[in-house]
Amino acid sequence: MHLYWTRLEDEQCSLVLAATDQGVCCVGITLEEIQEWGSKHLGDAELVEAPEKMALYKSQLQEYLAGERTIFDLPLDLKGTPFQLKVFEALQQIPYGSTVSYADIAEAIGNPKAVRAVGGAIGKNPVLIAVPCHRVIGKNGTLTGFSSGIPLKKKLLTIEKVSFKD
Repeated sequence: MHLYWTRLEDEQCSLVLAATDQGVCCVGITLEEIQEWGSKHLGDAELVEAPEKMALYKSQLQEYLAGERTIFDLPLDLKGTPFQLKVFEALQQIPYGSTVSYADIAEAIGNPKAVRAVGGAIGKNPVLIAVPCHRVIGKNGTLTGFSSGIPLKKKLLTIEKVSFKD
């Protein structure tokens, strides 16, 4: 099995994109992050730099960062526990330009008492932006944890013209 990757350098951010033959599986900040994720979820997959194979994924993310794309139609190859996959699916239902709370996601997956577990699952989201965990904010409208840092979360929400409390 191969884990294909490329870099996306943009004035908004710098990302590393990775995909299997089934679809995008990881978007991170560093190649080391991609390597760690690949080792954990794909075992002995060979890491292959493949800008041509990743061109569609890269272009859709560039369009998003430029404010030209609001919906992704990329094939995804999400890995996680059944609970995490439910949370990732719920994240994909958050409309562009909207935010929800952790409690809203817990409610959406039919487990309203699992707010902390939802937060843990969101923290494991391997596909930044296309699985929009940046759209989850605190119940009081403040920005809360984001695996790639609050500054990037602010940038992404600003692209979507979402208001939030600093």
